[in-house]
Amino acid sequence: MYYLILLVAYSVVQIALAMWIGRRVRTAGDFFVAGRSLGPGLLFSTMLAANIGAGSTVGATGLGYHDGLAAFWWVGSAAIGSIVLALWIGPAIRRAAAEHDLRTVGDFLELRFGVQVRTTISALLWVGAIFILAGQLIAISTIFRVIIGVPGAVGCILGGVLITIYFTAGGLLTSAWVNVVQLTVKLVGFAIALPLALSGVGGFGPVRALQPTPDYWNLWSSGESGLVLLAVLGPAFLVSPGLLQKIYGARDDRAVRLGVGLNALALALYAMVPVVLGMIARVRFPDLESPQLALPMILLHGVPAVVGGIGLAAVFSAELSAADAVLFMLTTSLSQDFYRRFINRDATEKAMLRVTRLTAVVAGMLGIGVALAAASVITALTIFYTLMAVGLFVPILSGLFIRRAGSAEAMGAIIAGVGTVIVRQFIYGGVKLHGFTPAMAGLTAAIVVFAVLLLVRGTHAGAPRSDV
Repeated sequence: MYYLILLVAYSVVQIALAMWIGRRVRTAGDFFVAGRSLGPGLLFSTMLAANIGAGSTVGATGLGYHDGLAAFWWVGSAAIGSIVLALWIGPAIRRAAAEHDLRTVGDFLELRFGVQVRTTISALLWVGAIFILAGQLIAISTIFRVIIGVPGAVGCILGGVLITIYFTAGGLLTSAWVNVVQLTVKLVGFAIALPLALSGVGGFGPVRALQPTPDYWNLWSSGESGLVLLAVLGPAFLVSPGLLQKIYGARDDRAVRLGVGLNALALALYAMVPVVLGMIARVRFPDLESPQLALPMILLHGVPAVVGGIGLAAVFSAELSAADAVLFMLTTSLSQDFYRRFINRDATEKAMLRVTRLTAVVAGMLGIGVALAAASVITALTIFYTLMAVGLFVPILSGLFIRRAGSAEAMGAIIAGVGTVIVRQFIYGGVKLHGFTPAMAGLTAAIVVFAVLLLVRGTHAGAPRSDV
């Protein structure tokens, strides 16, 4: 009951803060890009809060429990991707967004390649975003199930309702400020819980003695983890619409370099935390029915109750902050890329604000529905990252840095990449072939087709001119 009261009180605080900040949100522009006013501090907190979510807590701890040291690459991939985003892609796309008043990744793709590419990617993102939102809700339901024994469906619904309420209050602006609170709780919670959990199993000696599989201490490859995650996940952190649209809200390039760069540093420092917690759980609870229970169990039974409460609040914060990031991406895309583009091009800013808030409610309900059907956190997130990487990586980078690239090259890359993943997944069951995962094969196909079309088309006389 103590843990339940703590999480309920914490949820009320977040909603109250969101409602208070939300009073400053008057137009769709405020909702979408926070008036392009985010400095390095707010950008850092909202980026890091989004990146330390279900996959980086419940999911990564479960991988550490099952696969060992190689689970480092789940968060490590995000850190490496964030460095590239901070120093190269982020500033470039922020300048384009500010110059052309872009609010979504779809806006950028239409500016650069035309409406066909925008529509294709938007549809792809709606599917992928629903899966990552579901992944966060699955993680939240795991916490509720361990704490008070409620069915997973109830936990998904409770988490989905909470996120929808505080996000709908004010979009990016409220999320950025609520993320400050969430991030503080995360950092404090894990900083206290890790050493106490380690002490609770007798120090690092019993952990080091673990050898459930021959490659448990292999950093490069073990089970489903390893360096392969860098190829699967790294590109997604360069082109994630949820992250790019947060960068749209930055006030200048310096804010992007500092805010996103510090986020990368923090991710690199944090990457080993869930791995070690998973190993500690393996010592303490060697026969868990599911690796996803490793983190909740260690916080409930592996540390003092007060510390466990703070740790559970930290995990709860992680899932909420990542979920609101994807809800932001999904909502803004549906309202801007679909409603304003195809239904009501003349909608006023206030009308768009109403539509966007309504869309947030609908998107939240869809996320709950998929969460009830998805198998696990890692399954749901892997689907999203795969779709995003193979669909967006080539169009975003070529749109920013290759002026001759046109809509034919972009569409070819999208079709080749996504088509390859679908074939690999449904015909070959998603297994590696010749060392290539479906995501790696799809990304390779996208790059090859793009390069061939670029070479064949020469000067691309009919392609849209790049203005960025």
